[in-house]
Amino acid sequence: MHESFAYFEHGADMGIVGRGAQIEQAFEQAAMAVFALMTRLDDVQPQQSVAIEFEEADAELALVTWLNRLLGEARSRALVFGRFQLRRKGTRWTGTAAGEPWREGLERGVEVKGATLTALSVTQQDGIWEAHCVVDV
Repeated sequence: MHESFAYFEHGADMGIVGRGAQIEQAFEQAAMAVFALMTRLDDVQPQQSVAIEFEEADAELALVTWLNRLLGEARSRALVFGRFQLRRKGTRWTGTAAGEPWREGLERGVEVKGATLTALSVTQQDGIWEAHCVVDV
């Protein structure tokens, strides 16, 4: 069994990997990897939900868009997310992120500023999708 998400070293930044049986699951796990850098996800309560929608035909650019939209929503609303759901229909991606406002008691890890095009790949091998990119920390 493969881990659902993982990391790889990349200079001063951090590489993230999301895995899943479907591309959407790999993207959800990539989001988990990003937010797990910021806090312990098990401690995040799904009190508020935010919708994320975008159009993107290119899977690699869709990954970067998804992650950056999540980070933007979290930053603008002072939230931390711990649950993610994403669906794709053609070039239309719709998802949700659930979390809560930052509060005392939530462990603070590193700040993730954004997903980059560095080491960007979305591939499928042996029925498992992998979504890789480097995030700016």
